[in-house]
Amino acid sequence: MRLLVVEDEPDLLSVVAQSLREEGYAVDTAVDGADALFKAEGTQYDAIVLDLMMPQMDGWTVLKHLRKAENAVPVLLLTARDTIPDRVKGLDAGADDYLTKPFELAELLARLRALIRRSAGKASAVIELGDVAVDTSTRMVNKSGRPVALTAREYSLVELLAHHRGKLVSRTMIYDHLFDEEDDSLSNLVDVHVSNVRKKLGRNFIETRRGQGYVVHEGGPRDAADAGDSEDV
Repeated sequence: MRLLVVEDEPDLLSVVAQSLREEGYAVDTAVDGADALFKAEGTQYDAIVLDLMMPQMDGWTVLKHLRKAENAVPVLLLTARDTIPDRVKGLDAGADDYLTKPFELAELLARLRALIRRSAGKASAVIELGDVAVDTSTRMVNKSGRPVALTAREYSLVELLAHHRGKLVSRTMIYDHLFDEEDDSLSNLVDVHVSNVRKKLGRNFIETRRGQGYVVHEGGPRDAADAGDSEDV
């Protein structure tokens, strides 16, 4: 999952971004509203953490531009202004949630997980895919009731596919959601992660649509001639 964190306080930005990366998220950052809007318009983020009081362009203006452009990315507002009128203004402008400073990182993480889950149309934190269960609250994956050890990037791949279960997910979309602007990604990284996930969750867990992308199915793996490790697709 790829996030954009917008905050003009360098120390807070660094702490939040690092904490999110340690949780396995790909994270881009911006220190002002103009840069935030530029990045949000050019990248499909899974959620945006948006400070309200910033130079050049405040968070309200960024949010209004995004919603006017029909960009439905989930937005969590951060601000030290905690009066009811401020909250109402942010929510009416199109924000999905609101967190006042100072805040606990655990609450920020929980709110982001909920935003991403709701945006994917999933109320429950657990996504069932046959005998594989993806718990988006604990970021754990079980197979037949037993935990499976995945790397942070492998988990992010599984969660992305699970949120879009039954739908084709292109290689480009995977790159856009799993790697941030600082990643020096190689062309075969998707194949490597797909191969590793298949070794841990089953050869047919991820179905390859050659020349198109990948699919996982709500009812679990399906037998398919091309469900094994793929060449470039």
